Order: sequence, then C-alpha cells, then structure tokens
Amino acid sequence: MKVFRALALFSLVAGFAAFSAPALAIDEALPDATPPAEQAAQDLGTAPDDTYLDDRSTPESLIRSLYNAINRHEYLRAWSYFSDESGRPDFAAFQKGYETTGGVKLKLGDPLSEGAAGSIYTSIPTVIESTGTDGAVRVFSGCYVTRFVQPANQATPPFVPLQISKATLRPARTKFDETSGDCPLDGQ
Repeated sequence: MKVFRALALFSLVAGFAAFSAPALAIDEALPDATPPAEQAAQDLGTAPDDTYLDDRSTPESLIRSLYNAINRHEYLRAWSYFSDESGRPDFAAFQKGYETTGGVKLKLGDPLSEGAAGSIYTSIPTVIESTGTDGAVRVFSGCYVTRFVQPANQATPPFVPLQISKATLRPARTKFDETSGDCPLDGQ
C-alpha cells in the first residue's frame, strides 16, 4: 500500500506540477480573528510575490505556506513541507515540475482531525486554480493530509514538525468558485 501511495503522490506532483505548478500568493500573511472554519473556507486569492509565509502552526497555514514557497520559487522550502514517508519525488523532479507555473489561487475547506498513536492527522479539503505561464487555467480538487507528532513523544533528534503526509489532487470539471475539495471519510 505504501508503494501505491508513493506512486500516487509522485504522479500527482509530477502530473499536476508539469502542467502548472502552483504559485500561491496569500491575501493575509498573518491569521486574523476570523473563526477557523470560516477562515479555512475563504478564497485566499493572490498577494505580492515578496510576501513570505512559513507557518507550521496549523494544518491550514502549512498548506498556505507550501503554495507561498512555490509562488516565490522557493522549491526546497516547498519540498521540505512533505514528510519523508509521503512518497514525495526527489527534489530535482519536484523542482522541475513547477517550471511552467504562473500563479495559483487556493481554497481550503473545513479540516477534520483525528488522533492516532501520539500523532494528530488532519484532512483538509483543497481546491487550486492554477494558471500556467502560457495563460492556461486549470482547476484541481482533492485533499491534503497533515501529521503532527506530539512534541512530548519526540525525545531524539531530529525534531519532526507538522508535515504533509499525503496529497491527492485531481483535475476538476467545474470552475474554481463552484468546486469543493473532498477528503475520504477515513482520512486515507
């Protein structure tokens, strides 16, 4: 099953990124007072490329940071948000997959978290509108799953921060505003 997930993630990253590796910019660099469920469902829009966001404090901010890194062409930072066990491709393939990215809009749905053996897994419904450098626009929908290993359970280096453990995106048949992300009920 791990091999299948690794191949699925590699296919996702390679196929999605090859078309239009997303470049996200975010309307807000810092969280506001909006309740989490409402804030997560907001269209994050586009912000200047120079806005730096590297925030692993919540699953949603981690996904925003991922696309911020891609938008800024900081592919090593983007790649680092994925866990070693996520099936991510090697760095060179990951970076190459984003060479035709022009921009992206990101929309996150309500996250769902569950605990398991000292970790918290959170599934986040996700929608991406990607614009290629050639101007072509495509919409993708699916789910990101993050894993947070409780800090008290980590006694030896290296420390493992909140990371993406799985990503499943596929082309959508509807426009960005009409599309919702979806996560399997079991988080897998």
